[in-house]
Amino acid sequence: MENNALIEELKTLAQNEDALAVNREVNELKVRFDDYILEEERKDQVAALEAQVQGEEYEPKDFKPVKDAFFELYNIYRERRKEQVDARNAIESENLKQKRNLINRLKDVIEKEENIGAAFTTYKEIHEAWKKVGDIARDKRDEIQHEYSRLLEDFFYNMKIYRELKEHDLKRNYQLKLDVITQLEALKNTESIREVEAALKTLQNEWEGIGPVINDEWENLKAKYWENVRTVYDRINAFYDERRSTLLENLAKKKELLAEAAAVVATKTENSSVKMWDEATEKLLALQEKWKTIGFGPRKENEEVWQEFRAHCDAFFASKKEFFGTIQEKFNKIAEAKQRIIDQAVALKESTDWKTTADKLVQLQKQWKTVGHAGQKLEQKLWSDFRGACDAFFNARTKHFEEQDKQLETNLHAKQTIIAAIETYVLPTDKKQALADLREFTNSFNAAGKVPMKDKDAIYNQYKTAIDAHYGKLKLEGAEKEKVMFEARMETLASSPDASRAFAKEKADIRQQIEHLKNDMLQYENNLGFFAKSKGADLLRKEVEGKINASKAKIDALIRKLKMIPNE
Repeated sequence: MENNALIEELKTLAQNEDALAVNREVNELKVRFDDYILEEERKDQVAALEAQVQGEEYEPKDFKPVKDAFFELYNIYRERRKEQVDARNAIESENLKQKRNLINRLKDVIEKEENIGAAFTTYKEIHEAWKKVGDIARDKRDEIQHEYSRLLEDFFYNMKIYRELKEHDLKRNYQLKLDVITQLEALKNTESIREVEAALKTLQNEWEGIGPVINDEWENLKAKYWENVRTVYDRINAFYDERRSTLLENLAKKKELLAEAAAVVATKTENSSVKMWDEATEKLLALQEKWKTIGFGPRKENEEVWQEFRAHCDAFFASKKEFFGTIQEKFNKIAEAKQRIIDQAVALKESTDWKTTADKLVQLQKQWKTVGHAGQKLEQKLWSDFRGACDAFFNARTKHFEEQDKQLETNLHAKQTIIAAIETYVLPTDKKQALADLREFTNSFNAAGKVPMKDKDAIYNQYKTAIDAHYGKLKLEGAEKEKVMFEARMETLASSPDASRAFAKEKADIRQQIEHLKNDMLQYENNLGFFAKSKGADLLRKEVEGKINASKAKIDALIRKLKMIPNE
């Protein structure tokens, strides 16, 4: 029935994610539904009157279920459309607020800013921000844009900037407007009218947002711009004028498919085997797919030819369902079992647990082979879904390890390059510069990342040998040498394959040294108590106190080193 077709068509439109994009089609569909209900109610009333005249009983038709079904979908769609309209309005309202704030800022610059350089800088900030703000409500667009354009003109005429800078900006604006005109001309080659309409709107906004140009060029530039704008509008209007002829062509194509479908359905009484039924099914399904590729026809005729085509298809598949009733039950059970396997595979396809997941999918593949065949109708799709889920995982796994290996090789080449630079590096006479360069080499080497496992020890040893050779040549003395060499040692350890273990060992060694020094200090302090107050004893006491102070200094130095070791 036509009402079911209208409901199905509304269901398809209501599922569109962009409710605003199908608004015209939904409104047209509602008009068609209202017309249909009115006509059916009129027919029902006429039939009731005729029955009354003839003295017959007549039970009027109940159109409420149909209306409820249609308007349930229609109201759902309207709610979704309202949400999207509200969301768009909220965005446009926020954009309007931003543009008004920018206009107020521009007014302040024009009225209050006396420093030309600062005024021009602020203008650029405002103008860049203006271009990034999205659409606003259509009823406010011209007003806001005109106010902004007027303020731009006031700004450029009020600001007494240097002539050279002004001429540069005027030429740049001229070039930008030429670019807009070029893009307008390019719209002649854009196939999608919706893309053309959207691009035209964007380019018009862009044109309005560009500042003034040289007065001598303005009239010609403006004339060329409007000439291209009118040309694009003419093309858009021509498209909708030609749409009617396209609708008629689509209707003719659908009638051809209708005739082919009728011929296929007419052979169903001769289909006494599964093979013949399947061949006829393939032909009919191919016609259905072809039907989907054809656009809409005129509204009334399009619905009529669709109803005929669908009636032929329904009749064919009803007969086929009866024929396949018994064998299909078996196929369905197998299909359910395979679908459960597919669901498990789909749940695993995005996993990054490569080893465990691969084993599970292999087991599912083995299980698939034992389930059986789900029939020609279902088997191919089920296998395609299952294979797709498996392929998604294994392709991702392959890509992951390929990219990982490739990155490790890239890191290896980078570290080899750094080592080569270290080996050819010549120490400058300036020690600070030399230390800075050596640290930069170390930082670059560490930042290069991990290398293949087979190369990590060799590349680290090669690096350590090269960098240690340079540190050994530096003429450092005393505390400076000790500090620099320790820092260099820590940086070198950070580059080793097992930096965490190396740092932990270094900390343990230093703590052990501190503990030994503390024990020595304790022994020295105990010895002080045995010295008597005499000239010879005083000399010994001073020697021991010197050793205690030296141990304290060593402990402080070791503590400083301990703090320099990274917490890995």
